[in-house]
Amino acid sequence: MSTQNSEQRQPISQPLTPEEVSPEQKAAHKKAMEEGSPALNPGDRVEEEKSLEEKSKQVAVDTGDITGDRIVVPTYFVVDDPEEGQKALHHVKDAEEISDVIRQARVDESGERTWN
Repeated sequence: MSTQNSEQRQPISQPLTPEEVSPEQKAAHKKAMEEGSPALNPGDRVEEEKSLEEKSKQVAVDTGDITGDRIVVPTYFVVDDPEEGQKALHHVKDAEEISDVIRQARVDESGERTWN
């Protein structure tokens, strides 16, 4: 068991709206898109050395869609694993596991999400 899992867990807050994405991350994302390969989104890179907190803040997509709405997609989805504690699943590399986690979600009578 990792030290992080045995400590009191702090709630993870992931940016899900354009206003929640840090200005530093927006600037770095823009620079990477301008200088890097147009075929590779900066958020598609897997960076295992980052901490859970750093991964939870990383955004893969922060852009406008065809309707003019801004779309924000986290690079990693933080989930609770009964065996491993909290872990970050990469939106590309771990897509199948993310789908499995979503399938496990249930909503109770009061509209609260519960996990099996």
